Amino acid sequence: MIRKFISYYKPHLKLFTLDLICAFTVAVCNLFYPVVAKNIINDYVPNRDLRLLILSGAAMLLIYCLKGGLNYFIQYWGHIVGVRIQADMRNRLFRHLQKMPFSFYDHNQTGSLMSRMVNDLQDISELAHHGPEDLLLSTLTIFGALIMMGRIDLVLAGIVAVFIPLMVLFGIKTRTDLSNAFRLMREKVAGINHTIEQSISGVRVARAYNNDAYEYEKFAASNSSYVGARGVAYRQMAIFFSGMNFLSDVLYLVTLVAGGLFCYFGRIDVGEYAAFILYTTALLNPIRTLVQSFEQLQVGMTGFERYIAILDHEPEANGTVTPDAPLKGNIRFERVTFSYQDDENLKKVVSDLSLEIRAASTVAIVGPSGAGKSTLCNLIPKFYPIDSGKITIDGYDINDLENEYLRGSIGVVAQDVFIFAGTLRDNILYGRPGATEEEVVEAAKYANLHDYILTLPDGYDTYVGERGVRLSGGQKQRISIARVFLKNPPILIFDEATSSLDNITERAIQASIEKLSRGRTSIIVAHRLSTIRNADRILVMRDQRIVEDGTHDELIRAGKYYARIYGAGEIPSV
Repeated sequence: MIRKFISYYKPHLKLFTLDLICAFTVAVCNLFYPVVAKNIINDYVPNRDLRLLILSGAAMLLIYCLKGGLNYFIQYWGHIVGVRIQADMRNRLFRHLQKMPFSFYDHNQTGSLMSRMVNDLQDISELAHHGPEDLLLSTLTIFGALIMMGRIDLVLAGIVAVFIPLMVLFGIKTRTDLSNAFRLMREKVAGINHTIEQSISGVRVARAYNNDAYEYEKFAASNSSYVGARGVAYRQMAIFFSGMNFLSDVLYLVTLVAGGLFCYFGRIDVGEYAAFILYTTALLNPIRTLVQSFEQLQVGMTGFERYIAILDHEPEANGTVTPDAPLKGNIRFERVTFSYQDDENLKKVVSDLSLEIRAASTVAIVGPSGAGKSTLCNLIPKFYPIDSGKITIDGYDINDLENEYLRGSIGVVAQDVFIFAGTLRDNILYGRPGATEEEVVEAAKYANLHDYILTLPDGYDTYVGERGVRLSGGQKQRISIARVFLKNPPILIFDEATSSLDNITERAIQASIEKLSRGRTSIIVAHRLSTIRNADRILVMRDQRIVEDGTHDELIRAGKYYARIYGAGEIPSV
């Protein structure tokens, strides 16, 4: 794990090395002041040597100027190293997440992934910058100060040295407890944020059911839990800081008394006594930094392990074949079986299914909820890997086709259209980001959206709100259809694209769908049977397989499941 972490320094090795050199130089500079102070007290002042006194002051001023410049480099460029490493990790993680199969997102919460992308990488960035730098600076300062103290008097240096491991061990133990307490507090904050998000998002439902009091009770419970966690965190913080300050005061006292006795009995002189006190002062900050470095190492490496855990997930399989000619859309399922991973168990959704869909034909799939209709559509773009069997398009196994080419040949219009925060133009352009303004307008016209857009004050630059909150369901569907018009793929999948719309809006959307489907292979999943009676073929799915196959008239004449429920107008949910 350490080796993997170190590998991220490689692109920034030159800047990182300069940062460490600066930290080393600062540590050396910190050791000069007590030596100069000793000489001034013992020599220059008693001997009234004004020239050496002024030269010593000037030398120290130059050292402080050098330290100031070095500290600026450390604080600025040192942080830049951490930020660049964090950016490299974030880019790699984002690219990896984009290649993960849908099953990965089925079992990982968005909030958790965002936490790893933001919070964990922030902790890693702090470790990448401060970890080596603080460890080097504090270690050199501590050992350097002890060596210089040992040159003055070895016994007195040993007395001071005894306190250092005690302070470090106490600091590491209490700092770890403090970190755990604040981590729990952050979890409680996340709980409050989740409660607020749910309450605000569902405010209309809460008002409709008159559940304001119930929502307040949920929030109050989360808030109370947070107060308790905050109290624990502050108690641990009090233990840490009061304990470290007490040990620091005791170390000062020991140095003052022991050094005074050594000076009284003539083992050291007054200048050496002053230097000892100054070296003791110089020890305290590095000790605190060293304690913080251990905690930072623990937090940062925990975040790095969580980061690596995502990278260790295998990305979705990608083929290598990219045909020269566009796909025509002749789709074939050969004894396909597919199961979802449901917690610890596999849930079979498609079982030993064989099917052929001719190019440029319109095929409708109907059946009760849970029959596998949407799953069948998700298997064609290779959103999920099948358990067994084979799916081919124009004779190419979809597992052999390069994912970008395959999905570029398929357009999907789903029931739940995702609208990005931005303008109408931005959302239509998502179908093909490089399209011209004329092509965007043409796609909107095909989707019967252009005339509506012209009625808006800002036209195509109208902001649609988060997740398209300012748009109706029909307008969102038209945007989705405009995207597909712009994409212009040979294969179309309409997954219950009109099931949640009113009859008037549905007819308008249906007209757009029929216009879009001309000359393309179209697969339509529908609950309302009236919308698919003109399809070239209608497939009825039940119990993980296709139980009926034919035109509308053929299925009516067969008098089976489709014929029995056709009069109701839509497929029952069970």
